[in-house]
Amino acid sequence: MTLLGRLLNKRRAGDAHTAWNLPNLRGPEVLSLTSDRFGDGGTMPLEHCARNIGGDDTSPHLAWTRPPGGTVQLLLVVEDIDVPLSRPAVHCTALIDPSSGPLAPGALSGRQPAAGVRVLRSTIGRGYHGPAPIKGHGPHRYVFQLFALGASVDDTATPVDRARPRAVLSAVTAPVLGRARLTGVFER
Repeated sequence: MTLLGRLLNKRRAGDAHTAWNLPNLRGPEVLSLTSDRFGDGGTMPLEHCARNIGGDDTSPHLAWTRPPGGTVQLLLVVEDIDVPLSRPAVHCTALIDPSSGPLAPGALSGRQPAAGVRVLRSTIGRGYHGPAPIKGHGPHRYVFQLFALGASVDDTATPVDRARPRAVLSAVTAPVLGRARLTGVFER
């Protein structure tokens, strides 16, 4: 696998196709998103990585500042922007009740999410899926993006519980009242 990682080293999805850069998800950067497990640009602990590389596949603690008035729903999207594909891989998509407090580790579980959290499909499955970059490919950035929406995604024509992540992101028509991002890094 190390050879494959080295061969694909220059190939990366990049930031251009992230949820953050979609025209319908643009908005003021008035929120702050943090984790007590890693700082912005810091290394993600192994426990938050995929089981197949020795992690627990446990979503990290996440906290944010108070959403702007009028926020009906929070949309969280986690993307690997260094995957050797044409678009970032979505590791988690979730809808969060804005009255929910910070998310404890494991709150984004596909089997038993925390109260106020509704996990949707990702590129890999339902719920949070931790980092598992190709060995030797170099550092991968996992971008946690939080959007404060002025209307529920459920009010769109797309049935979000079964939709693929890109369909959910494209279906957002509500104004984005605020947004924030946090980047964790992992390398094998």
